[in-house]
Amino acid sequence: MAPTVPLAVLALVALVAPGLGVASGLGVTPGCDYPAHRWCSSPDIAAACQVESSCPSLPRPAAAPVELSLYYESLCPACREFLVLKLFPTWLLLPGEMLNITLVPYGNAQERNVSGKLDFKCQHGPEECLGNMMEACLMHEAQNFSTYFPVIFCLESGSSVTKNLEACLQIYAPELDSGRIAACVQGDTGVALMHRNAQLTEALDPPHQFVPWITVNGKHTDELQAQAEASLLGLVCHLYQGEKPEACGGSKAPKIPSGCRR
Repeated sequence: MAPTVPLAVLALVALVAPGLGVASGLGVTPGCDYPAHRWCSSPDIAAACQVESSCPSLPRPAAAPVELSLYYESLCPACREFLVLKLFPTWLLLPGEMLNITLVPYGNAQERNVSGKLDFKCQHGPEECLGNMMEACLMHEAQNFSTYFPVIFCLESGSSVTKNLEACLQIYAPELDSGRIAACVQGDTGVALMHRNAQLTEALDPPHQFVPWITVNGKHTDELQAQAEASLLGLVCHLYQGEKPEACGGSKAPKIPSGCRR
């Protein structure tokens, strides 16, 4: 077994004879045809010279964000509590590259075709259907998640999901036109958005049994659901493969109420 050669010796050899690579007997592959001062200059060169562990300042590839989808309905108490007390604070605490959130307001609604027109029946009545559609239209008009999520937080945490849109827009997104959102709700666009949410919800595998229904990186299990409800911040911090921010200290929060079953 060849003796281990200190990195300093390898560096000296490379500096003296950079065109030779470093002899395989010294522990570096023949593909390392670079002088030692360049070994840590890029991930590819470090890999070729097999010195990644000796390059602390080497740029690391960005870790993929945790993908979280929330299937909910606007007036479900458990949905509102999860969104307001868990999801929104977690989003505020973590850097944007750690967590991607998809909101699908539909929940336990039922889509019906009445005389050629789509109609929706919601678990908590017509006001919930209106709230679902308002939030879908808000997302459609705003496009940017960081613009519409604070508004949805404002709606879901307030006294009325359906009556506080103007006030919430003034506080969190004054650049958005409430008239365009209202036109979406009253027109074909709102119906099309709700139809899409119905399709997304009905395509869940396994099928949802209650809301809030949470998928993490495209998967739903009882364990993931329970972990998200118990400590969403801790779950995201555990799953994220990149450098952890200071917020990833992990304190357990109270369990939220049980969901709204179908």
